[in-house]
Amino acid sequence: MNIGDKCPELLGLDENGNELRISQFKGRKVVIYVYPKDSTPGCTAEACSLRDGMEELRAIGYEVIGVSKDSAKSHLNFIAKQNLNFHLIADTELTLIKQLGAWGEKKMYGKTTEGVIRSTFVIDENGIVEHVIAKVDTKNAAQQILQLHKG
Repeated sequence: MNIGDKCPELLGLDENGNELRISQFKGRKVVIYVYPKDSTPGCTAEACSLRDGMEELRAIGYEVIGVSKDSAKSHLNFIAKQNLNFHLIADTELTLIKQLGAWGEKKMYGKTTEGVIRSTFVIDENGIVEHVIAKVDTKNAAQQILQLHKG
């Protein structure tokens, strides 16, 4: 998805099996961050950065939702282990990940593979993509979003 695109209405099922829809967040900005795998070093750093920045993000009207292809059970463990304060969507069928354009070819260790492309999408109050962060700084993910807000 690109800036100006409308975010899909149905986001998917969260860690508790509850359906999340973009319309539930009307009037607030939504950060949808797509990451490869629960409990891996980079993904843990990213989640913890967002957790630690959550108070500041919510104070300026943002909600955060993580998305990976991991199961709800994996997400529940990740949330508990890292004390995360936001929802994680279990996109095991890659529906939302593919709709967002966060699935494709990537190079790792000199090999080309197909997989989840770490990305962050900032959705405005009307469900429109306002920013796309393609080069996510996992240790400073919250700061990257806060910088966009400050302009």
